[in-house]
Order: sequence, then structure tokens, then C-alpha cells
Amino acid sequence: MNVLLLYPKFPDTYWSFRYALSFQGKRAAQPPLGLMTVSALLPPSWKRRLIDTNVERLKDSDLEWADVALLSGMHIQQQDLVSLVRRCRAHGVRTVGGGPIASSVPAQELEADHVVIGEAEDLVGELARDLAAGSARPVYQAAERPTMECSPPPDLNLIRMKKYSTMTVQYSRGCPFHCEFCDIIEIYGRRPRTKAVAQVLAELDQLYAAGWRGPVFIVDDNFIGNKVRVKELLKALGEWQRERRMPFRFITEASLNLSDDRDLLQAMKDAGFASVFLGIETPDESSLAATQKHQNTRRDLLESIAEIQKYGIEVMGGFILGFD
Repeated sequence: MNVLLLYPKFPDTYWSFRYALSFQGKRAAQPPLGLMTVSALLPPSWKRRLIDTNVERLKDSDLEWADVALLSGMHIQQQDLVSLVRRCRAHGVRTVGGGPIASSVPAQELEADHVVIGEAEDLVGELARDLAAGSARPVYQAAERPTMECSPPPDLNLIRMKKYSTMTVQYSRGCPFHCEFCDIIEIYGRRPRTKAVAQVLAELDQLYAAGWRGPVFIVDDNFIGNKVRVKELLKALGEWQRERRMPFRFITEASLNLSDDRDLLQAMKDAGFASVFLGIETPDESSLAATQKHQNTRRDLLESIAEIQKYGIEVMGGFILGFD
């Protein structure tokens, strides 16, 4: 089976980083980690090609080679994802749509032959068997959220690392908070699930062996969702980094209560964290309360940011404009 893994373009919005990337001589901010992980779950005998259309052009020869195309993306990529689906189908290539977008819009809006809803780890084996047998169903939906221990290292062989500004690693999924506007808790749940420390270090070993040096984005939506386990990871990360003379500069996302825990901040500094994205949303406490973002009302925003900055960690603030 010849499998084409396709990643749609980001439109010219915040998410594309198009103009900033040109200063770095890069084509895209990060590689498609989801598709790289799915590739590692496919049968070893299957042949694979990954085309990230933010980095390279999808050619007709790629479509002529493929038996099936697996497409993944976020909601912001829907327009280009559907265009890719239509192009595949015009060439007689079966299509499977998945990723976060498949959990956010009705299946028919993706126009794919088959749609996978939910996380891939427990679904890909059955999907692959059905595709090989020609009996794949229109919709596959995960019965439950898988443990992170069953998530394999991503397939790095599929990408050209030099085209990207940052490499990516995932440590956890889920967030313990209730923010009304956020889809993370709907897709990944409110109980943070984490990889074992050894899994994360193995992925870093893989990046290091492949020659990567520089920024690594730990893509968790809330890196500190499970503070006990993340401190265990940070201790190991710090040791790993020092043994190799600090080859990576980590970036991640977290909640504002990061500022409450100085031991955690020190551990992040020691491990080489350079910046963190925080969902500040608004300084208006009534809007925060209305959207159930109560954790941001329990501490002074400016003091919290200043406390994080004391540890040499840049704060990137996320804001919502246009609350009701």
C-alpha cells in the first residue's frame, strides 16, 4: 500500500508566520507532528510519502503513486484541506481525513471518503486493515482517549528538517481547567495524560541524532496540567540537556498558575525553557468569570507575568478580542 500523508496550507493569518519565517530562511514554523506520529502507527510494509504543502508542492506524480491519502489539519486549514481532498479524488485516490479538525466540524464538511474522529493510537490499526481489504467504513470514532504510553516516536524520516524553524515534541494531552471558549477539553479531556519520561527523552535523542540544534516546541496545550509528573520530566530534561551542552531551547504553552510555583519555574529555567505561551485572554475579570476562566482571576496578571520573566522565560500572551 502506497500512502500519501498530506498537510494543508495555513492561510495568511497568525498561524502561517509567513512573513516572519522569510527572515529566517524557513518555509514553515513546525512540521506536521500528527501525521508523523500516524506514519509510525502504520504497517511497516506500507510505503509512505509526506507532503507538507506549506513547504513543498503536491505534484500529480505523487497522486499517481498513491493508493490512499491521509490528511490532517486544524480548523484554520479547512479550506485547503478540502481542496486537497478534491484533488485526490479527481485522481482516483481514496482519502482519509483526521486530526483536530475532524473533531470540530461535521464529517461531511471534510468531503473525504473516510473520516477519523478522535485520537489515532487506538484507531489506526483497524483503519489500516480495512483500507488494505477495501472495506473501510465512512467514519471511525475513538471509543475512549488512549494512554500516551502507546504513542510512538514520530517518523522523522518523512520531513526535511532544515525547512522548519522549530521541531516539535508532545508530552501530554488534556487540561484540568474549564475555559468555556476552548476546544481542548472537548477533544482531549480535562484529565491530563502524559508520556513517560523515557518516551520524551527517546524523542529528544532522535532529534539530536538527526542533527537538530535549536528551538523545540513542546506542543502541549497546558504543559503544567499535571504538575507532579512535569517536575519529574523537568529534572530529567535538565540532566539530558546539560550532558549534551544544552542543544535545545524549549518553548511551550501553560496556564497562568505557572507563576505560583517557583520550584517549577526554576526547573524550567534549568532545563532550557526560553518562552511560554499563556492564555491571558483579557484583563476584564467579568469576562474571565463569564467564560469560566477563573484561574486568571485568582492572581494579579502583571505580577504573574513579571514572576515568570524573572526566570528568563519570555511570556507570549494570547488575547481574545470581542467578548460578548
